[in-house]
Amino acid sequence: MRTVTIALAAFVSAAAVTQRANQGDTSKIPGFIGNEVPPPKMNVPEGFTPIFNGKDLTGWHVSKTNHHGITPNYYVQHGMILGTQRPLGGGGILLTDKKYKNVEVYMEVRPDWGCDSGLFLRSDEAGDAYQVTLDYLPGGTLGGMYGEGLNGVNGAMNAYGTPERAAAEAQRASQQAQRGAQPQRPIAERLSERPDPNLPWVKAWKREEWNTVRARIERDVPHIQAWINDQPVLDFTDTANHAMGGITEGPIAIQIHGGPDRWVPGGFWRWRVIAVKELPR
Repeated sequence: MRTVTIALAAFVSAAAVTQRANQGDTSKIPGFIGNEVPPPKMNVPEGFTPIFNGKDLTGWHVSKTNHHGITPNYYVQHGMILGTQRPLGGGGILLTDKKYKNVEVYMEVRPDWGCDSGLFLRSDEAGDAYQVTLDYLPGGTLGGMYGEGLNGVNGAMNAYGTPERAAAEAQRASQQAQRGAQPQRPIAERLSERPDPNLPWVKAWKREEWNTVRARIERDVPHIQAWINDQPVLDFTDTANHAMGGITEGPIAIQIHGGPDRWVPGGFWRWRVIAVKELPR
């Protein structure tokens, strides 16, 4: 046993020496510029606490019950979260482990045109939530309000007295039917389309640059506001608390939309800052 231990230690030591030697070999390459550099420092506004650490997805997890998909590709690179469909057509959501009630969320984002995301507030594990839309694609809206799987938020299907889950599924089916009512060309063939320049979010948005998104949810009957680059784009007060199960707190989530008509092949969403300010309960 002692002989095996000594041999193993020698092997590990030799491997470490080899690794150091290989790392040192770059000094022999004329003009070598491939040394590691730190990512840019996060810009976190005063009063906010980052919930993404810039290094890994500690404090976050992927939903395994979301109808958009369960294998979205979220990973950290260069100090930011990158997200895309995996496989093509398969989306999903990345949820915080922690639940929040009254909260303001601050994000710095840079998506590729043709990719549909969303910011979920008071979500459940399946992704039924109040969604601030981040539909960055032809026909989409940034800063809208959408009841993701919620019955009644969108002013339709107020089938009170039916089981909430069944109502949510019916709502979801209706939403999908509405989206699919008109045949659409694949999103990759529509990238030359541009949104109406008179829309508030279009006026505020800086194309192909980093943008700030802030969203705030307060009260048991939700009052939700959103800003893009500090310009107000949403001020919504619900008629009742339509959150799944009547919850008044839940995880925050960021979405990769599923389906072939909501994502461009090779496209990404990028988040370099996600921070929160918890508000009085």
